[in-house]
Amino acid sequence: MTPRPRRLPRPIPTTRTADIMTRVHNFCAGPAALPEEVLKQAASEMLDYHGRGLSVMEMSHRSEEFVAIAETAERDLRELLNISDDYAVLFLQGGASQQFAMVPMNLMGEKRKADYINTGQWSIKAIKEARRYGTVNVAASSEDTAFSTVPPQNTWALSDDAAYVHYTPNETIGGLEYSFVPETDKPLVADLSSTILSRPLDVSRYGLIYAGAQKNIGPAGITVVIVRRDLIGRAGEQVPAMLDYRIHAENGSMYNTPPTYAWYLAGLVFKWLKAQGGLTHMATINRRKAEKLYHYIDESGFYSNPVERHSRSWMNVPFVLADDSLDKTFLKGAEGAGLLNLAGHRSVGGMRASIYNAVPEAAVDALINYMKDFAQRHG
Repeated sequence: MTPRPRRLPRPIPTTRTADIMTRVHNFCAGPAALPEEVLKQAASEMLDYHGRGLSVMEMSHRSEEFVAIAETAERDLRELLNISDDYAVLFLQGGASQQFAMVPMNLMGEKRKADYINTGQWSIKAIKEARRYGTVNVAASSEDTAFSTVPPQNTWALSDDAAYVHYTPNETIGGLEYSFVPETDKPLVADLSSTILSRPLDVSRYGLIYAGAQKNIGPAGITVVIVRRDLIGRAGEQVPAMLDYRIHAENGSMYNTPPTYAWYLAGLVFKWLKAQGGLTHMATINRRKAEKLYHYIDESGFYSNPVERHSRSWMNVPFVLADDSLDKTFLKGAEGAGLLNLAGHRSVGGMRASIYNAVPEAAVDALINYMKDFAQRHG
């Protein structure tokens, strides 16, 4: 029997003029859009990095060329976030999800207890993983409001004997974001995967920050950990070497072969951010992008956002249509208009526009124009 030919994926709609492709607007929550300038530079260096006759992804991580790439990336990240020498900067594998385990394995110590704040799906996953290694006190939760608001800190029941306090400043799925940095006398741990580098950040207020790359840092495959040096070395002897911050810090994040190409691309993104004017400039653009999209949603009468206004995310904007039977029609039309990855997370449905650093303001304008047209035709 002759096998059927495999059906190829339907091509993404694009336009071409003189063989120059017009890129679509990508609102994916992650892996997310990367700056076009970064992609072009990476493409130009793909086969021949600086006259070496090979690609970065083919280099030894011990080579002089790659060590320079790694050191420059760390130096640029430290400059962007004003990270002092009191902190180690690690470039690791495993994503933020691996940090759900590495944080308690390294920081709980003899106390075997930590405080966690529950504001959504990523908080829940971090809490579940931490419970494998000790007692978790859920000091506050907004689950009773369907994660539509951040609980005020004066309602939190923090423990006197916790080793650290963990929170998720931005919940990518629900579009919930803290408008404040918690105050605590314990080391503050933050999953900053979806907001890091979107605005200035006072690193000195944290004991540890971790962030999966695939939002604002670079491609999936690398994770940044910024950890205060006095917190390193608390892991017990039973903790595997690959999960011990001390091992990675002592080996310059090269205890094993690191994700070299992702590290290189992250370094290009850091240089791009510096060329844009740094994080203060990015904050101005990101605030404006979010405000104009929320303003249209609130005024439309056809779309709505479920999050309380003071807890809305700059980076992830969920919204629903007045009639959810139109969801598939909305998404199909959006794709035809070159507006991709607007479906909400499978756990909540609806729509979601992730508007990270590399999503230009023109993309938000194009989305609003499409939403207006769709509402006029279907409202």
